[in-house]
Amino acid sequence: MPISPLVDQTLDAIVALDQEAMAAARARQDTLTKPLGSLGRLEELSITLAGIFGQPTPIISRKAVILAAGDHGVVAEGVSAYPQEVTPAMVHNFLAGGAAINVLARLAGANIVILDAGVAAHLEPNPALRSVKIGNGTANMAEGPAMSRDDAIKCLETGIEAAHEQIAEGADLIALGDMGIGNTTPSSAITAVITGADPAVTTGRGTGLDDPGLAHKVDVVRRAIRVNNPDPKDGLDVLAKVGGFEIGVLAGAMLGTAASHRPAVVDGFISGAAALIAWTISPAARHYFIASHQSVEPGHRIGLEKMELTPLLDMGMRLGEGTGAALAMHIIEASARCLAEMATFADAGVSERIEDQNGGEG
Repeated sequence: MPISPLVDQTLDAIVALDQEAMAAARARQDTLTKPLGSLGRLEELSITLAGIFGQPTPIISRKAVILAAGDHGVVAEGVSAYPQEVTPAMVHNFLAGGAAINVLARLAGANIVILDAGVAAHLEPNPALRSVKIGNGTANMAEGPAMSRDDAIKCLETGIEAAHEQIAEGADLIALGDMGIGNTTPSSAITAVITGADPAVTTGRGTGLDDPGLAHKVDVVRRAIRVNNPDPKDGLDVLAKVGGFEIGVLAGAMLGTAASHRPAVVDGFISGAAALIAWTISPAARHYFIASHQSVEPGHRIGLEKMELTPLLDMGMRLGEGTGAALAMHIIEASARCLAEMATFADAGVSERIEDQNGGEG
């Protein structure tokens, strides 16, 4: 079923990974000056990158973090330990360069693009802030749809355009981060609907709820799903009924990145929920997703397993903002550099192994 010209064109451009490039990368890995397989997941990751870029030795030269912010009407149900005013305050912190994502992006050499996808407050113009506001926060999904289907489509289009803009400026690696008080609640609902898992399993403490608060949050997620009855096979329907503006924008950015044959680095639980939306809309897109880390939020593991994605890191993190994705950029770039820059046995004049045995250190 057609969605919109931009979304449809994007979906048509998401194709299988380049098997010839992957075969060439695999063959090169087998000739590099190391025992076969001794770099473990770095080798696997480099081969995946070759398939994504369609190049036997992909080069990552510019990195970007797309950070989308939005508010959620469901906070009226008391599902967050923090007030909604924290969302615009944190956006100002991003703009001032004082948040964790600013530190980690600077360390990774990544540019941050901050998108106001639906913050429920007026944000003063700033050269580092893109106002793409779909609305002043979503509606309360516990009482009805979070947004209209048209707004859900606008979310996807906005994210696609953001990804295209970054890639046109030379970005080879795009991380997806979020900010929005209350957004673990829609993420829990999205994960429960698409994976079929019980909300009691997909719902975590978010900003630090106590046991009664967590039980209430699970009840709110159950009510939202019951009231809206989203179709688990229709990612757009799930987004409209129990999603968020920033979640939809991130889903669109992931689709746009995949369509441009670039890797989309999935962050934590909210970014993972966006990936589930994108994957439901385009199953082939998951091959372009790199799961950066394992969030403490329980639903994140369930979502990643559904998409058959294995995270690179497990650091006990649950901040969001794209922090885990920015941290993983070092590993992703390292895998590409080892593939491209290591000498082969022939180049180095080193003898290859003379018998079939497992190699190791030394």
